Amino acid sequence: MDSNDAEQPSSLRKLFKTANNQRHELEHPAAQSSSATYQDNLRATIGAFQQCQQLTDRLALFSPNETEDDIASGDLQYLLINHYLGELLRQDSITDRTTVLHQAQTAYEHYLKLLDTYDMLSKADSKLYQRYLSNRDNFSLLSTADPTARRNTKITRYKHEQELKLKLRSLAQVPLALQTDNDDDAASREIYLAEIQLCTHTTFHALDLIAQELQILALMPQTSPAPQPEEREIDYRHRNGIPNNNNNNNRHDDTYSERLDPPISQLLNTGKAGPLLSKDGKPLKPFTLLDSRQRVRNGVFRPDHALPTMTIDEYLVEEKRRGGIVDGGGPGAGPVQEGDDQDDVEKADRETMKKREWDEYVEANPKGSGNTLNRG
Repeated sequence: MDSNDAEQPSSLRKLFKTANNQRHELEHPAAQSSSATYQDNLRATIGAFQQCQQLTDRLALFSPNETEDDIASGDLQYLLINHYLGELLRQDSITDRTTVLHQAQTAYEHYLKLLDTYDMLSKADSKLYQRYLSNRDNFSLLSTADPTARRNTKITRYKHEQELKLKLRSLAQVPLALQTDNDDDAASREIYLAEIQLCTHTTFHALDLIAQELQILALMPQTSPAPQPEEREIDYRHRNGIPNNNNNNNRHDDTYSERLDPPISQLLNTGKAGPLLSKDGKPLKPFTLLDSRQRVRNGVFRPDHALPTMTIDEYLVEEKRRGGIVDGGGPGAGPVQEGDDQDDVEKADRETMKKREWDEYVEANPKGSGNTLNRG
């Protein structure tokens, strides 16, 4: 091994440490992902991890002929480069969203493929990886439609994630693991493996979210790109009948003008000749919609108030046809009740005597006469 090859691992270690520090700065709670400064730092961090990945491929640190035990403890952290790239790419809010999601999906897939090559995926993660490969576009952690099963799956994955985080924190608190200088140290190796397990867990969750977001973006209507300034100028000149002079040498022509709006004389001249609408139906010059002459002439000597258009009889006929008038009704329209005979004198006398008796009772018993308890 020459001196250049000996310097490359140290430069990779230094570059990866710098990129990882930048990533931790982006995770600060005070950082605003929508700000221009954050996006600039994000792009710089993505570029640093991409350089790490290129240097890792150039050094051929990982080979499909090796196993997990063949990887040095200090090199285990480089397995996470593609995972970090996927996490950072998902935060890019400037580039086209569909393009960003596909790039993040590719980075996650490379990360899982590398772990699968070294047989570092658990049985559950290996099944999820095979399910993802069989259906990348519709991948979902919740494969069943049963609400109870979906809820249990979410709870199980959440508990597993908390256990991995707790394990990683407990391992990071061991002083020997933090102060050791030996890359093959067992404590450092255990920390890296625990971090890989946690990142693998979050990778499948991110792939699930990416698949859902891509499906939503596919249903959105495609927006046409905004026209370029040259296209807008050509369209404006075409609509106003102004000659299009793209050549700068023709700027001295009499028909060329730097004004955005042509003079009135030119508008009047162009408006007298030429078609009113283009073949596509677009108006080529301004115009005014006018009413017919006969309608204007008939309305010259008419009264200033609205005249009736039909007689009262015609109005009643029309209202009856529309159902606005109901025939019949009134107090005599109903059925005659039994015993309702106005010629029954005896019944009338009985009603009269009944009313007189009631009047006499009211006079003999005035209102409030029986209330003897609340008198002052």
